[in-house]
Amino acid sequence: MIEYETVRTRLRAAVRADDPWGALEALGAERPDGLAEAAEELYRSDTEPATFRRYLTWLLRILGDRGDAALLRLLTEQGFAAADRRDLLGTAVSRELRLPAPLLHAFAEDLPPSDGDDARRGGSLGRELVDAMGLSGDPSLAARLGALLDDPAAPRGPAALALGRLGACEWTVPIAERLPEVTGLDHTAFAVALELMGDPTAVPHLLRRLADCDDERVFDVHHALVRLTGRDPLLPERARGAAYAAAVRAAWADGRTERAPAVVRDVVVESGTRARFSVDGGAGRIRVVYDPPSPGSSWPRWDRSLTFDRKPLYRVGSICDTCELGLTLLNWPDAEAARIAAGMRERLAGLDRLDADLLGEWGPVLGELTTGHYHALLLDLPLEQVTEPDRSWWHRRAADREAEDGDDPAYGGGSPEESWPGVAHFQLTAPVPGGRVPCTYGAFLPSQPPEALDPATVARHAAAVAAGERPAAVVLGWIDDRYPEAGDEQRWLVGIVLDGHHRLAAYAAAGVPARVLLIARVDGGMGADGGLEGLAEVAAAYGCRD
Repeated sequence: MIEYETVRTRLRAAVRADDPWGALEALGAERPDGLAEAAEELYRSDTEPATFRRYLTWLLRILGDRGDAALLRLLTEQGFAAADRRDLLGTAVSRELRLPAPLLHAFAEDLPPSDGDDARRGGSLGRELVDAMGLSGDPSLAARLGALLDDPAAPRGPAALALGRLGACEWTVPIAERLPEVTGLDHTAFAVALELMGDPTAVPHLLRRLADCDDERVFDVHHALVRLTGRDPLLPERARGAAYAAAVRAAWADGRTERAPAVVRDVVVESGTRARFSVDGGAGRIRVVYDPPSPGSSWPRWDRSLTFDRKPLYRVGSICDTCELGLTLLNWPDAEAARIAAGMRERLAGLDRLDADLLGEWGPVLGELTTGHYHALLLDLPLEQVTEPDRSWWHRRAADREAEDGDDPAYGGGSPEESWPGVAHFQLTAPVPGGRVPCTYGAFLPSQPPEALDPATVARHAAAVAAGERPAAVVLGWIDDRYPEAGDEQRWLVGIVLDGHHRLAAYAAAGVPARVLLIARVDGGMGADGGLEGLAEVAAAYGCRD
């Protein structure tokens, strides 16, 4: 009892501190026993200022299961003001809690929209409630959500996404039919809702929409068609604006939706160390995809993940080019997915030049990639294996900016663990010097657990390297340009090791530059601004010269 009183006293002091957010964050990180219960009790108190409640819901959000249980208990109480109930509901949505349908039906009857955007738009249901309905998993809520689709004053985009999360396929056609009625983010949300449904009955409606929509809406429709049909036609490299829209319309003009076998085409060997090619109708077993939108987010398309056979491997982060780039390990792929590049292995033992016959031989493997335009570079890269967060460029980039600017960086200056991708990886020993962009950082992340590497195999490759052999690893990569906090440009060469983890470990241990076949996509939003420029600088610095 004394310990609980201490926790309650500390909590009251935290919400009254000059910096309550900082004080609560420190208390939440410590997580003393009884903290969630103390926050729940303080929330109910009639003697504490109501303004404290927004601090307390934020604290409950970071306290995990105990905080979730307290939120659910508070949500069932009727005595709180409408603003407090919306705040609790929004916190539950941020935690992606599945609230019971009877509670949500009751909220729909007596909870008015907020004083924010929903009120100005006249929506009959608040955004928080719409999102909570979509998370509930209860199809009995679909009719309430569907009724919002015809109300221009309602949060129609979030309602469509909620129906998509419920998998309410009876609303597939109504959503598809209303695409011409919505604009902006609502149009994107309707398209994403159809993707979440996964219902092919939307396809004929999307094809008709593609023929008559404005150019700026073409991407939404094209993306939904690719997701729902599996057909991913090749578009011209770096097409933009009206040219992109015209190419998309032409690709779907014949109404064909079945997926054809992948074709590797337009192979051009520029030198023994550099080639380019295109993949048309790629299987997409390895691809970067948009994540399902987070409930409560304003952006239907935002975060992305790199997937192997549709299983997320790394979170790639947002499409925002003023945000820091950071990859985070999510899962390891199944064993079969990790062997995609095995068909190339025989020719990797002494690879010292690229030619058209070799790329043709590798066609079945390259066809496993996603549709797009690619460059292949044969490189000798000085790599090190980094196992400690403070040695990684993901953290050291902040110190680089501080040294260059002479100021403390306003961003990216957190602990090494905050930017660590969650796994030991290979990185360039030094950034690649650049021209327009001062340098390019390089990081290659594994597609299998580093601890699973066989020491005997690493030793065998180390002996081969010591004898002068140069077995090659295969890395799928891209150039990613960022402008963190709208400041100086930052460029990354990011790669995922498809084959050759043991070889790279042997090179790193020996301190010998690693022979790497880098296969880099140069379209599809991956480094679209500086992809070719960055790859040219990497090739100039480290192109294989044997």
